[in-house]
Amino acid sequence: MYFEDFTVGDVYRHARGKTLTEMDGVLITNMVMNTAQAHFNADARKDSVFPHVLVFGGVTISMVIGLATQDTGEHAVAELGLDRIRLRAPVTHGDTLYAYTEVLGKQDADHPEAGVVRFKHWGVNQDEAVVFEGERTVLVRRAGALR
Repeated sequence: MYFEDFTVGDVYRHARGKTLTEMDGVLITNMVMNTAQAHFNADARKDSVFPHVLVFGGVTISMVIGLATQDTGEHAVAELGLDRIRLRAPVTHGDTLYAYTEVLGKQDADHPEAGVVRFKHWGVNQDEAVVFEGERTVLVRRAGALR
């Protein structure tokens, strides 16, 4: 979608979902050296409030934004910001995530071939529990702009 295609107040339920596997939850977590026991030690988790190994929040965020990008990033020129991030509920291996987006705002940009769109993204699991919400600001190409 181009800049002109977004309307403030529109809400999208993105078509794809993603079931998180152990590889999703552990590979990136190891690569960024997040060694928190909640992400790796099932034995330590068994008597805790959340008795399963938890998926690193960075993985949850990137999965939800990735699922939303099919509709919000095809004509992105630049990612300008990601803020107001909230991880609302735990995510574990085997959970399936889905993404929703609301268009919060639009404005012209200094860039003549693009405009700025502000989105609110949120992710839910298979039980419709909100696991993530955050706001993203993107410079989006205008229709007819040179590629």
